[in-house]
Amino acid sequence: MKKIIAFGASSSKQSINKQLATFAANQFQNASVEILDLNDYEMPIFSVDKEKENGIHPLAQDFYTKLGSADLIIISFAEHNGNYSTAFKNILDWTSRINPKTFQEKAMLLLATSPGARGGSSVLEIATKRFPFQGGIVKGSFSLPSFYENFDVVNGIINPNLKGQLTNIISSIEI
Repeated sequence: MKKIIAFGASSSKQSINKQLATFAANQFQNASVEILDLNDYEMPIFSVDKEKENGIHPLAQDFYTKLGSADLIIISFAEHNGNYSTAFKNILDWTSRINPKTFQEKAMLLLATSPGARGGSSVLEIATKRFPFQGGIVKGSFSLPSFYENFDVVNGIINPNLKGQLTNIISSIEI
């Protein structure tokens, strides 16, 4: 059975991006799904001085190992001032010190959502362009605009057009 690692790139306990990543991961057939919580990987702010003094943080190694165990990585990005959340960026910085190809040549589905009409499209564009340089094989990307109008916790994406777009992307990804 194929393994999917999914998470929302946010430290919010009620993360709408974690909800979207979980929904998307569970649309795949014949796969086991593990949902990560970035709060389980909270580390000091990365600096070369901290790395020199203490080495690679053990939580960064744990996160890197989790990514390496996946056949598909699904990330849904929170957009903070047009970019990654600080929580995600810090984990990425620590983990990239283990291997600059952080995503270890794994297939990836990149998502984003927000309460607004742009649905985190700025951060999604950044990640889609950047992650191939970090060993990610981006198989698809999708932005869900206006989260609270287009998603509910019971049914997932409730806008039929948007749900169809994500379904088409998912059906095109072989893991």
